[in-house]
Amino acid sequence: MDIVLGLQWGDEGKGKFIDLISENYDITARFNGGANAGHSIERNGKRITLKMIPSGIFMKEVQNVIGTGTVLDPVSFKKEILNLHTFEPAIQPEKNIIISLKAHLVLPTYKLLDIFMEESSDYTTIGTTRNGIAQAYSNKILRQNLRVGDMFLPDFQSRVQYILKRDYKMLEDKGMVALPALEPVIEEFFDAIDFLKKFNCTETEIYLNNALSCEKKILAEGSQATMLDIDHGTYPYVTSSSATAAGACSGLGISPKKMGEIYGIAKAYCTRVGNGAFPTEILDEFGDELRMKGNEFGSNTGRPRRIGWLDIPALKYAVMINGVTQLVLTKADVLSGLKSVAVCTHYELEDGTIETVSGALPHHAKPVLKWMAGWKADFSSIKNRSELPEELTDFLIYLETELKIPVSYLSIGPGRDQILKMK
Repeated sequence: MDIVLGLQWGDEGKGKFIDLISENYDITARFNGGANAGHSIERNGKRITLKMIPSGIFMKEVQNVIGTGTVLDPVSFKKEILNLHTFEPAIQPEKNIIISLKAHLVLPTYKLLDIFMEESSDYTTIGTTRNGIAQAYSNKILRQNLRVGDMFLPDFQSRVQYILKRDYKMLEDKGMVALPALEPVIEEFFDAIDFLKKFNCTETEIYLNNALSCEKKILAEGSQATMLDIDHGTYPYVTSSSATAAGACSGLGISPKKMGEIYGIAKAYCTRVGNGAFPTEILDEFGDELRMKGNEFGSNTGRPRRIGWLDIPALKYAVMINGVTQLVLTKADVLSGLKSVAVCTHYELEDGTIETVSGALPHHAKPVLKWMAGWKADFSSIKNRSELPEELTDFLIYLETELKIPVSYLSIGPGRDQILKMK
């Protein structure tokens, strides 16, 4: 099993890379997260954002697994499938999507609870996408949630209705205004459940391990990214699931002994959505210009992303945590035309301590920047690595030296074919 995951704060371009290489695999499998994450893919001049659906969906011979470590919103999933039919009618997701019976469900009230907590002064506001993901994972840990397999039980409807009514009462008691009427919410949810039942729901752990025994190739796909990992990210401004390589093993039920290549995706600069430490953030007009040039707006929410220079200490940390074997660098084309570009080589703390590898990203750390010569090129015309500007080549060599892993792929534009294999 090979793994593709983000090394920064998400939005690194994982979907595009998975779409590119998934034709080399028999199965692509999503191991964490829910509809709070979006992988944007361009095909035939059109752009689509996949939320829950694995990015291998466009390969007709590839099976796509939504694994046990995910949380599935039936209403959002139905909308995504119907949108996929509109985008590319020839796709038959009902035949090549397999869903874990043990994946947890996102109930409609979880979104309302998410909104309430984000807007209430009684709770830490972290800037979530308000999709109810944290509520699903927290109820999972509290052993109070329902799973995909539960929808086949005779008492499922009554259990759901009890939870929804209980949550509504709690929200009303807490004074949440503008609550939608409950009955239409219940009706929409059960319509989506009936739609979900059309898909193959099974013990995906057994399916995947049997596939490996038959020498099938699996590509595990992570949502969000390492610096948003619930354990190893910049807590509390993180997601609610494990977004690391270890999370792929637990989220899919596959032994670490069966891991192969671990592809880490990183931008040539950094972006972040929501609150939390971001030492290399660019707060002047140049940051705004880079945001517009790189189209740095959330694929799922449309929110503007915060912009910063490439953070080497955080990147080293992510490479270490995941055991990355190959680096995929994206958005180098966005930096084209600059006289110079910067990377953060280390942090200087208030007590004089120097941090060269860190996932803590202390708020009062001073990022020390190294300036390097910028590059200029018409990236749309580059066909192989020999045509890259010398300055960009030097930048890539610097990264390989610092991270001690090869830059194996370089994305040079948003298109599916705009990626160079470097090694």
